[in-house]
Amino acid sequence: MSSSQILSSSSDAPGESLAPMFDVRCRVEVVLGTASLTVRDALRLERQSIVRLRQSAGADLEVRVHGVTVATGEVVILEDNTALRISRVSPPLGVEAA
Repeated sequence: MSSSQILSSSSDAPGESLAPMFDVRCRVEVVLGTASLTVRDALRLERQSIVRLRQSAGADLEVRVHGVTVATGEVVILEDNTALRISRVSPPLGVEAA
């Protein structure tokens, strides 16, 4: 999926005070899972190796912007592309979830 293509179901736009930031590009990662390996184990990785992830099967994927988790969602197929359906948006840092 192209990084510039965003499908939105909401027409709410952030306040106009953020207008200068609208075109700033951010690194976005969709994370399937995480693991911790020793350097020794990482050097032993080869084709067909299995790395056990901390997340359980079927868990939502994390959407991270510059390393900060901002949402979670599930994988969906949209025409011939893989996409992510957002299921939860994290509150901004310093704000408690309602």
